[in-house]
Amino acid sequence: MDFDLTEEQKALRQSMRDFAAAEIAPGAKERDEAARFPHELIPKMAGLGLFGMMIPPAYEGAGLDGVSAAIVIEELARADAAVALIVASHNSLCAGHIFNFGSEAQKKKYLVPLARGEKLGAWALTEPGSGSDAGSLKTRARLAGGSWVINGEKLFTTQGSTAGIYVIMASTEPPLGNRGISAFIVERDRPGLIVGKVENKLGVRASDTAQLHLENVRVPREDLLGEINAGFKDALTVLQGGRIGVGAIAVGIARGALEESIKYARERKQFGRAIAEFEAIQWMLADMATEIDAARLLVYRAAHLRDQGRSFKRAASEAKLFASEVAVKATNRAVQIHGGYGFVKDYPVERYFRDAKVCEIGEGTSEIQRLVIARELLK
Repeated sequence: MDFDLTEEQKALRQSMRDFAAAEIAPGAKERDEAARFPHELIPKMAGLGLFGMMIPPAYEGAGLDGVSAAIVIEELARADAAVALIVASHNSLCAGHIFNFGSEAQKKKYLVPLARGEKLGAWALTEPGSGSDAGSLKTRARLAGGSWVINGEKLFTTQGSTAGIYVIMASTEPPLGNRGISAFIVERDRPGLIVGKVENKLGVRASDTAQLHLENVRVPREDLLGEINAGFKDALTVLQGGRIGVGAIAVGIARGALEESIKYARERKQFGRAIAEFEAIQWMLADMATEIDAARLLVYRAAHLRDQGRSFKRAASEAKLFASEVAVKATNRAVQIHGGYGFVKDYPVERYFRDAKVCEIGEGTSEIQRLVIARELLK
């Protein structure tokens, strides 16, 4: 068992750390306050291959392994979780779905521009009436005149207003429930695809989250993604990989909270000495560090199992569950260590505190992760 990163992974981590510090972190506060999507960062990240991290070079991707991709996401999240979410969701959900289940023609047509970062990807499953119970979605797709016609609404779509390519789940045989759901590739300029409300969120505010309205959207028959009625099953597989990415985001947020807390505790003086000398502060820092290290190892284990082609369903849920809850605890402690300064926007721990919560909700709540883990244990 080898816990060391390869030399290539160490170099990747340092290059991403340098890039995040120079290009992402300086504007994080302003983007958060304005809820402004970081359009200016997209070509820079595309130039580094961040939008096709695990896509093979044959489709213009970087061909990274899963552990390396997790390293990248952690470093981005340390600087700005919203930027990390953009990259992670694009890679694991939209691009990941097309790579894993798309035809060769679909990969050449859609995956290549996604991997190059020429177009952003969005993945639309959640609806106003279906969240954790995703199988109850109401969006419908029917064949008419040689095309699929889609009608419905989607909610909480990451990159909802900025994507160029969408993967949209719709029911093709409603009586079959979740066994009658199919996935479709939909280009942004399809008539009837209407971007609705862009959400005003608690955290990750620079990440675009929007509602979608689908009004008689006609999609070519060949843009059915995967097999008919297999969309929900495929979506669950896609979400397994996405949970590793969310775990990596959570680790990055938590690490940021820890590092900022160490810095503050060394500088802040009370009762004639740095608060870092007080046992109460030291214990909080020790607990944060220990839990973050454990979370990172769970994320790496899930990514490693995936790289080896082994089952990683339980491992991904464990990593996502533990890391997300660690992030919430770590950021809460960071605010406490900062005291009154942690409650104002002058210090980044306030933003980390808000950003962390989404990790317990997105791509399957903590409650859903516990269900997945329990079912795997009881098989």
